[in-house]
Amino acid sequence: MFGLADCNNFYCSCERVFHPELRDVPVVVLSNNDGCVIARSEESKALGIKMGTPLYQVRELLEKNRVAVFSSNYTLYGSMSGRVMSLLASYTPSLDIYSIDEAFLDLSNMGDGSYLKTYGEEIAARVGRATGIPISIGIAPTKTLAKVGSKFAKKYPGYKRCCLIDTDERRRKALELFDVGDVWGVGRRIAEKLNYHGIHTAADFANKSESWVRSHFNVTTLRTWKELNGVSCVSIEELPRKKSICTSRSFADAGVTDWNVLEEAVANFASRSAQKLREQKSYCLSVTTFAYTSRFRIDVPSHVIYGSHHLTVASNDTAEIIRAALRVLREGRAEGGFAYKKAGVILWNIVTHEGVQQDLFDPVDRKKQAALLEAIDRINHKNGHDTVRVAVQGTDIRFGLKHEYLSRHYTTDIDDILVAKN
Repeated sequence: MFGLADCNNFYCSCERVFHPELRDVPVVVLSNNDGCVIARSEESKALGIKMGTPLYQVRELLEKNRVAVFSSNYTLYGSMSGRVMSLLASYTPSLDIYSIDEAFLDLSNMGDGSYLKTYGEEIAARVGRATGIPISIGIAPTKTLAKVGSKFAKKYPGYKRCCLIDTDERRRKALELFDVGDVWGVGRRIAEKLNYHGIHTAADFANKSESWVRSHFNVTTLRTWKELNGVSCVSIEELPRKKSICTSRSFADAGVTDWNVLEEAVANFASRSAQKLREQKSYCLSVTTFAYTSRFRIDVPSHVIYGSHHLTVASNDTAEIIRAALRVLREGRAEGGFAYKKAGVILWNIVTHEGVQQDLFDPVDRKKQAALLEAIDRINHKNGHDTVRVAVQGTDIRFGLKHEYLSRHYTTDIDDILVAKN
């Protein structure tokens, strides 16, 4: 049996922990540079605010309904996620963290259905009390069914935040009420193809024969079909890794005119991309850097930088990837006073450790490099993002995000700790 713990409206819930007066008030969280809505409380969803809507399009609606608006505070969200995950880890011998707000718990051999239901309710209640973050838990024989269960636990209060799918009858009933497009592992294109064949619910899909699924879809979709039928065959480690990793940012106001600031920005984007690469235990062979001025202004000089550098040996070393990214940026530099509105770094040609081809003349001691990276990652995980960084990264203050609605770093900055007053 597997449990899937899913934090409810996570970003909004994190903000509410430190603003309890907003518990029943509509809340939204904005993307980088306060551009679009990326998180909504249930009250905001009821107002018709859609995910990804630009702020300027809903500003009047937000003001009219007194919606609480926050800039994205990823430092706070990461810290709160760590607290939730550490609590969840105490309830299972094996915890697989799937995303910042989701994790799978191995609940095998822990008791019968009635016990697991009570156990799940206890987990949800304790995490809520200890962190202030409401979570929903689905428990089932497969991870995909557990995801289905967590959706029901979130939607219906009667489940007391834990939905158990432990019998074939419960499985069939849940799938009949579940849209096939919402099934974990079914993307938009697959959902459209299933709809074309008259399949609209998860039950419709599960009731198809294995031979039919094999003839129309790939092995990944076949695994999803098996999971919906109670056969566990999906491992977190086997999930597809990203084929490319991009970190980019649009700069506020007129853009960045100082070349040194642009280099700092690109160095930080490369560092973040390298960290993402290590998190999925991968390496890259190619690094692409881009930077360009505003595409909508004809009253200022325009310039585009775009190029790639190919590494001799696949790497996930921060310093090595930063060097490659800056090399491309410097090669594309041109004379003139340009205001760069956006820049970014893309890592591609991604391979696993087994796919790394060594070079006889490689001057880098890869074993020492790996040990150094591991030590740096441990330090940064314990003390905060980029506590140890490459000097060329500088600080992100000079090219910082526009965040007019940013909350404080309550859990990671001693100057932002809440003060109790008599």
